[in-house]
Amino acid sequence: MLVTTTAIKKKDIRKLSFEEVKSEVIAMGEKPFRAKQIWEWLWKKSAHSFHEMSNISKTTRERLSDSFDLLPIGVDNTQISEDRTIKSAFNLHDGHLIEGVLIPTDDRMTACVSSQVGCSLSCKFCATGYMDRKRNLDAGEIYDQVVEIAHQAEEHYQVPLSNIVYMGMGEPLLNYANVLKSIEHITSPDGLGMSPKRITVSTAGIAKMIKKLADDEVKFNLALSLHAANDTKRNTIMPINESNSLESLKEALQYFYKKTRSRVTFEYILFYGFNDGLEDADELYQFTKYVPSKVNIIEYNPISEATFKKADPRALDKFAAYLEERDVTVVVRRSRGKDIDAACGQLANKEKTN
Repeated sequence: MLVTTTAIKKKDIRKLSFEEVKSEVIAMGEKPFRAKQIWEWLWKKSAHSFHEMSNISKTTRERLSDSFDLLPIGVDNTQISEDRTIKSAFNLHDGHLIEGVLIPTDDRMTACVSSQVGCSLSCKFCATGYMDRKRNLDAGEIYDQVVEIAHQAEEHYQVPLSNIVYMGMGEPLLNYANVLKSIEHITSPDGLGMSPKRITVSTAGIAKMIKKLADDEVKFNLALSLHAANDTKRNTIMPINESNSLESLKEALQYFYKKTRSRVTFEYILFYGFNDGLEDADELYQFTKYVPSKVNIIEYNPISEATFKKADPRALDKFAAYLEERDVTVVVRRSRGKDIDAACGQLANKEKTN
């Protein structure tokens, strides 16, 4: 007689809460303290397999491996820019690829991490926006990017990771639960123990989710990818603005500041002949009045899918000076990693994904 068996689908242990892990451990006949050991291996020591858990018996490790999945990301390849920026393609357990970047500067080591495979927002200047969104990343997959990039900082530059920006592939606020869970693991004393003030989450502008951040009283920093303080222009380059107008974003940001008392960063890429004039600078200045903020002016990095051009350096200087003369805090972010397509707006895997 032919007997068929169906493989039992294992649970991803990193999707479980601590209390759920403890319940599972007790159900296996183990003492409750074993859950604490496992949790530490998962989120403090960043174990890639159950067999690394050396203070747990071999028999228990084998039972864990039989019952649960542990699905870390892997490094598919890395590229090092002439300016020392490192871009990595990470492979996920289901065959998809994402990208993350280590950005070294004189005073910090920053990890730029992705939150989705692809993106659904279709911003016209961003390479990721020309990809389809395949899926959201799990909290563990976001966490793993930070761990791998931190290793790169130590290995290549002997400097610890100091900052994290959620500015890679995807819209973080459309993967809200996993993004916040990943930050919890990164900042928890039971995890990597990083200060939330060294973490910035960047959004293209989803008003209701900005308000949810406020209600959740988050401690990390918020950045808004603005790029035009004029609805007509912003609609042209960022379709999300059609359902999240500048007025709605203004109200959401004011609510966010009222709840968190955290200053907002406005990110503003300058495009030649589009948003680089003094009239544009004044519109941005008026928008900065709504909430305590600073402005990051970002050099545009051309992509093959779009026809936008980098603004003239003189226009950039005039734009920045206009804001500074009106007491706006301005930082000009020069391009990093352009030669390896690692700069702002250039992340889009050239590899085929499933």
